[in-house]
Amino acid sequence: MPKALKVLLKVILCIVLIVVLVVGGYFAYVFLSYSRIDDNLALEPGGTAAATAVSTGTTYTIVTQNIGFGAYSQDFTFFMDGGKESWGRSKEEVTDNVNAAATTVASFHPDFVLFQEVDFDSTRSYHIEQSELIAKKFENYAFTKAVNYHSAFLMYPLTKPHGSSNSEIMTLSKYAITGGVRRSLPISTGVSKLLDLDRCYSKSRVAVAGGKELVLYNVHLSAYGNSDEIRTGQMNMLFGDMKAEYEAGNYCVCGGDFNHDFTGTSTQDLNAGAGTTDFGWAQPFPADLLPDCISRCVNYANATLQPTCRNCDVPYKEGNFTIIVDGFLVTSNVTCERVENHYTSFTYSDHCPVAMQFKLN
Repeated sequence: MPKALKVLLKVILCIVLIVVLVVGGYFAYVFLSYSRIDDNLALEPGGTAAATAVSTGTTYTIVTQNIGFGAYSQDFTFFMDGGKESWGRSKEEVTDNVNAAATTVASFHPDFVLFQEVDFDSTRSYHIEQSELIAKKFENYAFTKAVNYHSAFLMYPLTKPHGSSNSEIMTLSKYAITGGVRRSLPISTGVSKLLDLDRCYSKSRVAVAGGKELVLYNVHLSAYGNSDEIRTGQMNMLFGDMKAEYEAGNYCVCGGDFNHDFTGTSTQDLNAGAGTTDFGWAQPFPADLLPDCISRCVNYANATLQPTCRNCDVPYKEGNFTIIVDGFLVTSNVTCERVENHYTSFTYSDHCPVAMQFKLN
């Protein structure tokens, strides 16, 4: 074999070996750095609230809003939804979107607020501490925060890697929060867990005059890397927890992003009869799993359906696929007086806010 050819083969072999070592080292880093946050982690309430206890017979307003880590302007597409982008467009645009979400929610003058996808120290959102932006809009509220997404540095897409991500769910209350806890939800144990890190829900407790408690559940259930078994496990855990609180005499309100077709038929109702299999994550809400003491709040204002979420494979325009995935559950001792999905044309997030008025019986 000619000497020059031998040298070339050695160079090629060295390059292949280096690539294998780099790729193998990266995958080892991703898997070895994976960890889950402990279950039943106590949450320390922050902020200030002037009021102490809520009371029965009074109407309160609660709003849920997934802010989409501030990236989802109306024309933003996300690589995990079949789109192209992995970061927010700029630090300024992410900041503007978070502020727009907080301002919109504050305009409802809510007593309680549930936010999801609130980033901190994340590559995709320019390391903005988004909860600080939100807190500035809700100065006289107490709050709890629970981390439900934290990832190693993801190298995909190669042109602009998603990077490392940290995100949390944030609950705010005009009334003092006496305590909180983070509950770890079941998730995939396979490779797909790397796309669905550390799902959880939070419980925040507010005193009720007379000695009972209002328990606020903030949820953001799995969308990516899940299965029927995981979806059922998450729902059963959540429902079982709410039922136990109800049987203890407490009042439960649960809201957030369920990542399911919340009404069970919104994919057809909102999309000119389109089927439920347009996107694999858009599965019907498993109403058959609900205990008798828990119900969905679907008595929409004026019996009008409005979407709460879009798929982000393409820029949004009227007529694109939309769905209702955000909403509220209540126990039997809570009356849902009215619920309304507020259509925002998805200008600052891929989700729209949902406001609900309720009363403790």
